[in-house]
Amino acid sequence: MAGNGQEQTVSEYIVHHLTNLTLGKLPGGFERADGSIVAEGGEWTFAHGGQEIAAMGFNAIHVDSMIWSIGLGVIFCWLFARVAKNASADTPSGLINAVEMVVEFVDGTVKDTFHGRNPLIAPLALTVFVWVFLMNLMDLIPVDLIPHTLMLAGVDYQKIVPSTDPNITMGMALGVFILMVYYSIKVKGFGFVKELTLNPFNHPVFIPINLFMEVVGLLAKPFSLGLRLFGNMYAGEMIFILIAALFGAGVMWLLPAGLLQVGWAIFHILVITLQAFIFMVLTIVYLSMAHEDH
Repeated sequence: MAGNGQEQTVSEYIVHHLTNLTLGKLPGGFERADGSIVAEGGEWTFAHGGQEIAAMGFNAIHVDSMIWSIGLGVIFCWLFARVAKNASADTPSGLINAVEMVVEFVDGTVKDTFHGRNPLIAPLALTVFVWVFLMNLMDLIPVDLIPHTLMLAGVDYQKIVPSTDPNITMGMALGVFILMVYYSIKVKGFGFVKELTLNPFNHPVFIPINLFMEVVGLLAKPFSLGLRLFGNMYAGEMIFILIAALFGAGVMWLLPAGLLQVGWAIFHILVITLQAFIFMVLTIVYLSMAHEDH
């Protein structure tokens, strides 16, 4: 694909597709990609290239990830609210039947996995499963379709799969972690402190060792939860981009690239569903562990 009137190399094509639309503040005196110098006091703007993104630092915002993730969340809420409004005692059909199947599947998973009593868990599990699934589902849209269309409108960068952004996946994992700590304190009280300090070695001498091991194990849960989803979806998106790059390698590669694209898309349907399911199940398991006060 061409960018700004110039033909891209394969490396530039891949880097372009893996770059987020980033909004941030460039420091004063910074030389931008077009040769201009940022005025004293800095400037809030959209980044053009990796150097500008790095210069923006921690406070930079991935606008595309925010818009797509929030938009898909709104679609999920609107869709399920509409189905709930139209549901009746008659035999369901079409969309209503599909939504009821998803709700029953998630409810059954919660009953089998969660061993406490909390009315929040089932709605949370449903939200996590459907929201992550919709974000993953964006991976099946042709990689050039939306970015190239928006480029014609003046938007240089666009990543449409929020779950390929570690900020999104780790943000969701952080939310789960906060709930874990909250319910651990609420349900166990001072027993949570005992769990961290007197497990697995039930003796005061081993409190520092126990605390280190338990804290590391506690922190590993959100990291593994977020990075697992990000890693799998990022790898899948990378394969889609590499296959798409084959279309520019010559006429003889059109048919193989097309077959690879279709084959990987079919296989990826399983991947995106499985990753959403794993994220949901681990969320339920971690919250179930937080409710175990024996």
